[in-house]
Amino acid sequence: MTAPVETSFAASPFHAGEIAVQTLAGSREAMAAIGARVIRTAMPDQHRQFFAQLPFLVVGALDARGQPWATLLSGTPGFVHSPDATRLRVDTLPPSIDPLHGAMTLGAPIGILGLEPSTRRRNRVNGPVVEADAQGFAIRVAQSFGNCPQYIRKRDISPDGHDEAPRAEPAQTSLDDDARWQIASADTFFVATHYAGDGATQHSTGADVSHRGGKPGFVLVEDAHTLTWPDFRGNAFYNTLGNLHANPRAGLVFVDFASGDFLHVAGDAEILWQDEAESGFEGAQRLVRVYVREVRRVRGALPARWRDGETSPSVERTGAWPTA
Repeated sequence: MTAPVETSFAASPFHAGEIAVQTLAGSREAMAAIGARVIRTAMPDQHRQFFAQLPFLVVGALDARGQPWATLLSGTPGFVHSPDATRLRVDTLPPSIDPLHGAMTLGAPIGILGLEPSTRRRNRVNGPVVEADAQGFAIRVAQSFGNCPQYIRKRDISPDGHDEAPRAEPAQTSLDDDARWQIASADTFFVATHYAGDGATQHSTGADVSHRGGKPGFVLVEDAHTLTWPDFRGNAFYNTLGNLHANPRAGLVFVDFASGDFLHVAGDAEILWQDEAESGFEGAQRLVRVYVREVRRVRGALPARWRDGETSPSVERTGAWPTA
């Protein structure tokens, strides 16, 4: 007889960084009560089916220097599939021009976000690589949980893709004018973070990648080396902020869904604990500032073109950066 799959945590699924941020934000008691019920060690069937229908996947992982990067992997729906509730298989790899090329090695921590732009559905799964070959990789599920559709703009895939092959531009240490324009115009980005662990909470160690959305311009380009964005009300798990509290390294990717261009930004993050009255940004519970260390651009990295749809109602309840 096959032993039943254990799908929930016996204790809290949160690590020390997440608990610290929950405490500062005033949500620690609430999260202690629900965390082990909503974050699982196996995927429910609806999540397994959801991942299998996606044309792209958002991935967060570490390069050889321990720097987190976020990127997108694309394929024909079905390229992501789940052999069983504890594994997720991805039948592609980051190409040679991607910051995460060569990062999908056995034991590597991986964060995965499945996002369906047409419905705003999103689900997360994190875990270590347990299979790695020339066709792709698989992770063992350490954490599986759903996310609400807040701040996600609807998008629909266009039947015409990109004719030219993707190409990378030379890496830079600051944001040029083109990069600053793309960031200032963006209503979406993805952020990868990592928590190495403290020896006591191994189930919550590893990489994570999450979505951030807002009105175009919600990411403020302060100068060629500094970005700031408002942190809006979310699920109060504080996976991203908890990781950054313990390890400030962050990897962002801004996606131009029309051109397919990826703008990867690596830097060190600082959490600024102002509320919206202090920050001047309506809806912001706090701010996150990133000091840029490396910038990489890949033209035409997303093979499909996407058309912008309606904005999220939650975004309409947020403000904009004050102007002089």
